[in-house]
Amino acid sequence: MINTSANVYSLLAPIVLLMIVVEIIYCMVKKNGYYSFQDSLIGIGTMMIAQCVNLGVAVAILSSYGWLYTNASLAHLEPTITNYILCFIGVDFLFYWFHRAGHRINFFWGAHVPHHSAEELNYAVALRTGFFQRACSFLFYFPLAIVGFSPEMILHAVALNLLYQFVPHTRVVGKLPNWISSWLNTPYHHQVHHAANPIYWDKNYGGTFIIWDRLFGTYQDQTDPVYYGVSVHPKSWDPIYLTFHWYTVLWNDMLEAKTWGDRLRVWYKPPGWRPSHLPPYPKAPHTSEKDQIKYRTQPIPGATPYLVAQLFLQMGLLLWTISDKGDAGVSPWVIVLMSGMTTWSVIHWAAILENRNWVRRTEFVRIMAEFACVIAFIPEPYKNFVAAASVGSAFFFSAVLMRGRDASAMTAGE
Repeated sequence: MINTSANVYSLLAPIVLLMIVVEIIYCMVKKNGYYSFQDSLIGIGTMMIAQCVNLGVAVAILSSYGWLYTNASLAHLEPTITNYILCFIGVDFLFYWFHRAGHRINFFWGAHVPHHSAEELNYAVALRTGFFQRACSFLFYFPLAIVGFSPEMILHAVALNLLYQFVPHTRVVGKLPNWISSWLNTPYHHQVHHAANPIYWDKNYGGTFIIWDRLFGTYQDQTDPVYYGVSVHPKSWDPIYLTFHWYTVLWNDMLEAKTWGDRLRVWYKPPGWRPSHLPPYPKAPHTSEKDQIKYRTQPIPGATPYLVAQLFLQMGLLLWTISDKGDAGVSPWVIVLMSGMTTWSVIHWAAILENRNWVRRTEFVRIMAEFACVIAFIPEPYKNFVAAASVGSAFFFSAVLMRGRDASAMTAGE
């Protein structure tokens, strides 16, 4: 059986969701345009898939770090408050170098770029992430196990560090007093990090503490108005394509490279590097927030309420999938199956946003498959509610499809 007790993300999830709701309400009241439904939906959707992947990552980390802790550690540090603080500082220091590598080495940028491809900065798109980013980050934390921190302490410190990193992903908060911003990563600092302005590239890598950037020469103040996104945008909402987009770019460059040296360099050189015989990547068509045309699509007409309902339904299923189930004895195959259902759902959300014809034929099938999984595996008291929601979704989506077909027919007739 998979032990998910180490997955403290399920305990932190309600805090994160509450912060999103509060920010959305604030932005609606202020009418500042900081939220895009499409960017937000896919941001949360990619997070949901990544959290399912992180279940397997947690098991792998507990095993590998456990071996280091048992066989190669310099000490076995007790889980005291002092040692947790030291572990947290160690995690943040190593995160700085992981994050820096994620921007300066193509292979790691491929795992990190889905997070930066969002063209907004708010708490919903803060969740947008590649499926393998967390796995890559744990390639950098192993020295902590050798020092003597247990795998559980490391996982908990990483989770708390990630919770804090969520906080600066907002445009609502401006510059804070120097006695805070001189050492702590703030929204003002992280707005620079997410900026698409070339002047801000590869700056402010800090997770919790900004002192690492000040020490290692990567700190940058805001000088120009900030806008967000990446130079080579994937132009898609599909979570699978978002995750593998940059790797496909690198793969194609590798195939076109003329020497074995260049075929290797493609993977470890900084983003933007190409073999000398290939042209540079096209520059972004915008140079400021005013001339930036953000990626948007025309969804199936009337689908927005359905997608909102599906978001809440899938979030409930996700929380059940990643939660500590105690002695419930949940089979790992059930967890894999429910994770697959979550992935299937988010792929369909993207297809609905992009008005793909095939989703009109397959969404009903997905809903019925999810209904069957709920009946078979989800315990009371969730089963009846989720089953009823699935059936309701099926009928609702059928009505949406009919509206979409009618609208398309009217357009074609005109």
